Amino acid sequence: MLARMKVVAMRGAGGPDVLAIEERPAPPIGEGEVRIEVAATGLNRADLMQRRGFYPAPPGTVPDVGGLEYAGTIIEVGEGVARTRIGDRVMGLVPGGAMSTELVVADAETMPVPEPLSLVEAAAVPEVFATVWDAVWIQAGLRRGQTLLVHAIGSGIGTAAIQLARAFGARILGTSRSAGKLERCREMGLMDGIVVEKDHSFAAKVSELTSGANADVILDTVGAAYLEDNVRALAHRGTMVTIGLVGGIQGTLPLGVLLGKRARIIGSTLRSRGSSEKRALAEAFTRELVPLFDDKTLAPVIENVMPMGDVAKAHTVLESNETFGKIVLTW
Repeated sequence: MLARMKVVAMRGAGGPDVLAIEERPAPPIGEGEVRIEVAATGLNRADLMQRRGFYPAPPGTVPDVGGLEYAGTIIEVGEGVARTRIGDRVMGLVPGGAMSTELVVADAETMPVPEPLSLVEAAAVPEVFATVWDAVWIQAGLRRGQTLLVHAIGSGIGTAAIQLARAFGARILGTSRSAGKLERCREMGLMDGIVVEKDHSFAAKVSELTSGANADVILDTVGAAYLEDNVRALAHRGTMVTIGLVGGIQGTLPLGVLLGKRARIIGSTLRSRGSSEKRALAEAFTRELVPLFDDKTLAPVIENVMPMGDVAKAHTVLESNETFGKIVLTW
C-alpha cells in the first residue's frame, strides 16, 4: 500500500472557500532526489492568483496544490545523492505543491536552513530573498552606493529588499499606500518612504529625494498601474525589473522617456525556470546569502504563523493587503 500524505487542494477556481485539506498518495522518489517532511510553507501572492484561476502551475507540476517555498527535514534520499543526508534541515523553491506534508525534489535544488532559524522561520526565506537578490543584484546589476526603489515595501519582498540593500551598501527608497508600514520599514533601515495616493504618482517625489538622479534600479511588484511613473523615476541607463502584476497587465509606456534614458525593462519570474537555472540559483544562494542568515545580517520578517487548517483564513488575511512581511503556514 502506498504511503499517504496531506495536501491543500484547490477544488476549482474561486475564493478561499475552494481550499480543502485532502489525503493523496505520496510521490515516488527517483535518482538524485530527496524526500522532505515539510514543516512549514510560506504563502505568496502567486498562491492567491493560482487559486483564482489566473496563474496556472507550469506543465509537469501538480495543478491543484499551491505553495512555492518550503522548509523541512530530509527523511529519504534517492540513488546517487551524496550532497545531503537523512535528518538534514533544508529549504527551497518549487513551481508548486509545497503545501503538502511531503515533497520530493532534486537534491541539487535544496538549500540548507541557516543555523539560527527554525523551520518555521526558514519557510519565509526562499521566495522573497531569492527573488529580490536574483532580480536586483544578478539581473539588474545594482552596485554599492546606487539607489534602489521598491514598491509595496512593507511586503515580504520589500522587507527582504531593505535588508539586502543594507547588507550590500545600496540606498533604498520604498513606496506604500500605508504611512504606518513606511514607519515600520524605516525602523528596519528604509532611507526614504513615499506614500502612493490613488493617482499612482510617485516619480516626482523620487526625483526630489534623489536630487534629480532618480533610481538606478526599480523592483516593480505592481505592474501596469505604476508603469508610466516607473519609467519616469528611472535614472539614466537605469533598469526596472517587473516581478508582479497586481496592478494590471496593460499600461502606458512612455517610449520617448525610455529611449531618452537608455533604460531597460526586464520581466522576471522564478517559478517557470528550468532545473539547470534553479540548481544554479540554489548553489549561489547557499554560497552568497546563507552565511548572512548565519551571522544574523539577514532575517525573515513574519506577520503571522498559522496552522495549515486555517489556510483559507490565511488567504483572506493576505488579500487584505494589511500584512507586514510574510505569512507562514505550518503542519
